[in-house]
Amino acid sequence: MRRWAGWATLSPVRVVALSFAAAIAVGTGLLLLPAAVASGGATSVTAALFTATSAMCLTGLIVVDTPVHWSGFGQAVILGLIQVGGLGIMTMASLVGLMLAHRIGLKARLNTAAEARAAELGDVRGVVVGVVRMSLLIEAVTAAALAIRFAVGYDEPVLRSLWLGVFHSVSAFNNAGFALYSDNVIGFATDPWICVPLMVAVILGGLGFPVLFEVGRRIRRSGSAAREHPRWSLHTRLTVHVTVILLLAGFAAVLALEWTRTLQSFGFADKVLVAAFQGTMPRTAGFNSVDYAQMDDATLLVTDVLMFIGGGSGGTAGGIKVTTFALLLFVMVAEVRGEKTVTIFDRRVDTRVQRQALAVALIGIGLVTVSTIVLLAGTPFGLNELLFEVTSAFATVGLSTGITAQLPEWGQWILIGLMYLGRIGPITMVSALAARQRGRRYDLPAERPLIG
Repeated sequence: MRRWAGWATLSPVRVVALSFAAAIAVGTGLLLLPAAVASGGATSVTAALFTATSAMCLTGLIVVDTPVHWSGFGQAVILGLIQVGGLGIMTMASLVGLMLAHRIGLKARLNTAAEARAAELGDVRGVVVGVVRMSLLIEAVTAAALAIRFAVGYDEPVLRSLWLGVFHSVSAFNNAGFALYSDNVIGFATDPWICVPLMVAVILGGLGFPVLFEVGRRIRRSGSAAREHPRWSLHTRLTVHVTVILLLAGFAAVLALEWTRTLQSFGFADKVLVAAFQGTMPRTAGFNSVDYAQMDDATLLVTDVLMFIGGGSGGTAGGIKVTTFALLLFVMVAEVRGEKTVTIFDRRVDTRVQRQALAVALIGIGLVTVSTIVLLAGTPFGLNELLFEVTSAFATVGLSTGITAQLPEWGQWILIGLMYLGRIGPITMVSALAARQRGRRYDLPAERPLIG
């Protein structure tokens, strides 16, 4: 009883972190089973743990070839981990509770709010059901489009087409980037019927459920109801605006920097498609339609920045999130202008939120910097390759220059830690910061250090 009492007193953010760790452990155990490996091979503990962590944390980095090493059962385990990681452990648990008891307890509501970033406890039931419905709907539509293309365009059998469609749609919407082809989706680089559905699913998943919910509510409202609430929330406006800017920036950067390199052999229309695809993937999905090992160092650096920023909060994307990045930009603008408060779209932003954004960004920079230095000192790879791999792991992107499997085992364990912290850390940290409000009964003497 004492053990259960201890679990009951855990904070919601700790429950979320421990739940993800438990799911990774279960996934590792399943991938270690002989049935998970194709052709009767074997899997090391590190490879199984790396794959389970990458799938559960929606990353997509691999140390073994997914379609070759893993059997159908092993691929199904990976797919299950991606889906559970995308929906969120607490969301899944609350859904089961809803089906069994038709109610959610206060503790479960707190845990789900920590995972789903729900604004109010009363909204959690709707959030849980809404997350599942929206996820399955988008995944089903994407899977149908892909399956039809695989069957009609590539003469795949019906069952094989359905499996390919479902796997890649779930991987895309959850921003995981796992693929059932050894070259990822390079073989479909010029096929818009494959690339466009994947891009759309990645973008929708990267926007985050709060944005998708708000857009969905606005669409369902009648004209008069929409006029009563004409203003979008600050979070939605900020997420959509910054996402569009970053998508255009990524597309333009890849198109300009790779025009005479990886895009050289493509026609104009295909160059545009490939550039758009690779400009979208740092949102943070690890699909690639060209070989990143052949890309220019400048392109890799731009991709590093896009991956670190990531996608929207409350969704399947990783990174520090676009709202964090945008808020810090507005903080700098306000400081340069000498303004006392930070305003975004005619709304004032509380100073506590500014400190939270700064903490998330600086901790992310610290993790990426220290990990890159350690790997740089202990491996023969260059700075650009390692920085790319480390950023991809922390931001749970999955894009790679192909060196992940060549890293020593201790280096792969560093990436495992980064993937876990990248998926759990920002959520847990912001939730913990938001929950802690310690007031002082007195103020200490003020003194100002020199800045700059």
